[in-house]
Amino acid sequence: MRDNSSASGSGPEALQLDVAALRADTPGCRQVVHFNNAGCGLLAAPVRDVIVGHLNLEARMGGYEASAARAAEVRAFYAEIAALVNTKPGNIAFAGSATHAYSNALSSIPFETDDVILTTRDDFVSNQIAFLSLRKRFGVRIVHAPNTPEGGVDVEAMAALMRTHRPRLVSATHVPTNSGLVSPVAEIGRHCRELDLLYLVDACQSVGQFVIDVEAIGCDFLTATCRKFLRGPRGSGFLYVSDRVLRAGFEPLFIDMHGARWTEPGRYEPVRTAARFEEWEFPYATVLGSAAATRYAREVGIEAIEQRTPALAARLRDRLAPVPGVRVLDRGPRLAALVTFGIAGWEPQPFKAAMDARGINSALSVREFAQFDFGDKGIDWCLRLSPHYYNTEEEVDHVADAVADLAGRGRR
Repeated sequence: MRDNSSASGSGPEALQLDVAALRADTPGCRQVVHFNNAGCGLLAAPVRDVIVGHLNLEARMGGYEASAARAAEVRAFYAEIAALVNTKPGNIAFAGSATHAYSNALSSIPFETDDVILTTRDDFVSNQIAFLSLRKRFGVRIVHAPNTPEGGVDVEAMAALMRTHRPRLVSATHVPTNSGLVSPVAEIGRHCRELDLLYLVDACQSVGQFVIDVEAIGCDFLTATCRKFLRGPRGSGFLYVSDRVLRAGFEPLFIDMHGARWTEPGRYEPVRTAARFEEWEFPYATVLGSAAATRYAREVGIEAIEQRTPALAARLRDRLAPVPGVRVLDRGPRLAALVTFGIAGWEPQPFKAAMDARGINSALSVREFAQFDFGDKGIDWCLRLSPHYYNTEEEVDHVADAVADLAGRGRR
């Protein structure tokens, strides 16, 4: 799938992918132009086969028996994810979603009245709602670091707020769901380490798209889904938990018999690994599919994916920018493979339906997903297009032409 030969032209060595082989592995490529990888990536056939195979095994021999028979493959999930983000298997917990992982991490922090949560104006909507819920219940304070004029958080201003407020938690979303911004999470992490602050990173849109190194980021928690750029099944995600957090005894609020041992009538002991953040019941077919998807991505090559995927998005932005009536919205010094734009003369649902009718998968974002960002941009909605490494340059041009054609037919 990967060819390490140099790309044509000048510049640093590029890692070439066998896109034809990758598309042959992806049945959905024969049905749609899938530019909604920030929602769900298309499953590769080998991943699908693992999931269906385990469901068939459960049907033949029983769920408990099937999971016991596949115990080694289940353990491989932790090894695969650990290798993906540069940690040890014991630092990884399976989760039903990135939000589930994020909520479990938050629940382990003993917040008190007037504790500060320091975050950015580009944090994910569900994270912001969770912070507001903590404010309602515990009286914490939420402080948002300002953005720079070019877009994205002002890291130096955020570091000053760290020193001023000594927050109980620092949080950042690596790539928000509503734009192509890439936040400088490693720079934020350096300041957190210097000040010994707890640091939580939402990597939901970046895992599977970029090289992720939790040691380089310097985070205590990192959450992600498997269904997006990692191309795993829905209902799967993971939580990374640092050694220092495990040693300090952090545990989820509602720990269960998988994460702890009931040692005597009035006592329990949490397990030593990140498994304390898991529950006893697992969707084993999903876990195995997630392991297969991670293995597949690593075999393709995350470094090569990191080169190709954002480059396809950059090509799309370049094609859309001069289209009359189209306003490309992504801002920041580094951009990911999420391309967002507004279009004059259309309401959101009819425009999305018009794209669907052309066999182009996309997603809508609305103001309630990004109150700060959309308020700053003066918009109520946008369309999000998110290509991935198995998409082609021809598809990018086809999608751009479709948008241009619809822009010329604008209607409300």
